[in-house]
Amino acid sequence: MRLGVLDVGSNTVHLLVVDAHRGARPIPMTSQKSVLRLMRYLDGDGSIRPEGVDAILTAVGEASDAARRAGIDELLAFATSAIREASNGEEVLARVAAETGVELDVLSGDDEASLTYLAVRRWYGWSAGRILLLDIGGGSLELAQGIDEVPDVARSLPLGAGRSTIEFLPDDPPSADQVANLRGHARAILAEAVAPVRDLPAPEHVVGSSKTIRSLARLAGTVEEGVGASDRSILTRHGLDDWTPRLAKIPSDARPALPGITADRTFQIVAGAVVLSEAMRAFGVDELEVSPWALREGLILRRLDRFTA
Repeated sequence: MRLGVLDVGSNTVHLLVVDAHRGARPIPMTSQKSVLRLMRYLDGDGSIRPEGVDAILTAVGEASDAARRAGIDELLAFATSAIREASNGEEVLARVAAETGVELDVLSGDDEASLTYLAVRRWYGWSAGRILLLDIGGGSLELAQGIDEVPDVARSLPLGAGRSTIEFLPDDPPSADQVANLRGHARAILAEAVAPVRDLPAPEHVVGSSKTIRSLARLAGTVEEGVGASDRSILTRHGLDDWTPRLAKIPSDARPALPGITADRTFQIVAGAVVLSEAMRAFGVDELEVSPWALREGLILRRLDRFTA
């Protein structure tokens, strides 16, 4: 079965096409990405402005065409926090369906956390034991912890890298006071989020996923030799905190010259670093491993688990 997964997120519209069969590892065939940065298009009432809606329609239409050219058997199309939380989200979904033919499934924050956790659980396998997951998207931060394929705790917090940039880091580069205000805001929200996890057994593995965390790991982390080609990317809080103030002093258009910082994440990478640092601090985490699988792979795995034909 050739599956297309279309992720309409807060920062990008990303199509991933894989060849997938139940019981087998999905094999990526092609992908396409359009940078949206939807947080730029939000009005004070929480609605997505017309130019933002047009950008969504264009990106989804192009992705749909690419999926057809790739010969997919099925398209799994979903939207996350930016459309989920927009006051005109239902209208946007209706226009996408009417003008592109793509019906977007809106995931709840808890679904995002649980599906990302499922992907990480499968990637690391049962021998990894209990896993604590941290995933930073454009609009939200997902947290999950557990030992089985359904996590014991799954939470979504309004601490996405794009959202945090728009709300707290309006200058480019941001001031030290702006970064400190974001750090305090993240710390306050996370203080409540750790409560459901505090009584659970300690995790054997702490794992980060998402493009933001992978970028930060390339910049501030290390790579340890693993089995075969499965090298382990490790990010320590010390390394992250060492790089964050330096990163914050560099204008966004100059950051892609740094290792791992891509043009589609450059504007929000400072906020992502601050939020991740505070999340690691809140859970008492000194280092995390970086998973190559995340939400899109979780959706694929759930679909294959339900495959009967």
